[in-house]
Order: sequence, then structure tokens, then C-alpha cells
Amino acid sequence: MLSRMNERKPARKPVRKTAAKSARKSAPRAATPGKPRKPPAAKPAQAKHRRPAAVPPALPVVQAALADMKAVDVRVLDVRGVSNVADFMVIASGTSDRHLRSIADRVVHMVKAAGQRPLGVEGEQQGEWVLVDLPDVMVHVMLPRTREFYQLEHLWDVPRPAARGRA
Repeated sequence: MLSRMNERKPARKPVRKTAAKSARKSAPRAATPGKPRKPPAAKPAQAKHRRPAAVPPALPVVQAALADMKAVDVRVLDVRGVSNVADFMVIASGTSDRHLRSIADRVVHMVKAAGQRPLGVEGEQQGEWVLVDLPDVMVHVMLPRTREFYQLEHLWDVPRPAARGRA
């Protein structure tokens, strides 16, 4: 038994790639006789900002939830092309911190019932500003004094270039 352990196995020769083999692998393939070689398909140019024609499915659900909970002064801002974060921002006010939390809870509940999952909810504990992050829609529910202080409508409501009129 000890004699087998002390025996040495013969060393393997290292495998070397020859220049001919590596040249064959890196060289482009020739076209098969009888079949013309197709040129590689051009990739379509991707736009910097995506502009979907339709509204996100969460937006009507959010609007219904805000109307159901009697949110005050609801504004929907189209921020496509202005922000990479979302396509639409919905800004609404509530009458008290408890009202803010219940509005945000209703938005989350109705969006989940519609089959979408919120990405996050922030500010429920503080009670002055609740943010509900949904795919393509951001919902800001604020007390009127907080809304007046931050003025998100003025920040995000960038004037769009007017369509050129006919001459």
C-alpha cells in the first residue's frame, strides 16, 4: 500500500495552441457555397427619453383613490422628458396628518388591488408629506402649508415648447 502512495504519476505534457489553430478560431467564417452571407442587422437607435403614448396603468387608479378619499387640490404633472424618475407626478393635499396617511394608504391599497406593486412609501410617520412611489407615477400627498413651502408644481411644471403654428 505504501509503495503505491510513493509512486509518482507520469507528468502530463502541457497542451499548446499552435498558431494555425488560433488563427482558424479568430478568422471570420467563409460563406457556405450556395448561400450568400447576410450582413449583420443594424441596431435601432434608442431614444434618450422614453415617451410612451399611453398613460401608465397606475395613473387612473391613483386618481380614483384620491377622489375616493376626498384629497384637496389634485394636480397631475406630465414630467416625461423632464425627469427620469417618473412619467407623471401627482400632487395632492390633505386636511390633516391623519388624512394624509389615510389617502396614501388608500392609494397603496387600490394600486395593489389593480395588480401593481408600489416601489416604496415614505413619510407616513412624520405626517406632513407622504410620498408613494409607483412604477412611472410619483404621488405626493402634503399638508397645504408644506405644499406651499416646497412648491413642487412650480418646480416640475416646466413650460413646454409651443407647437409651431402654420405660417
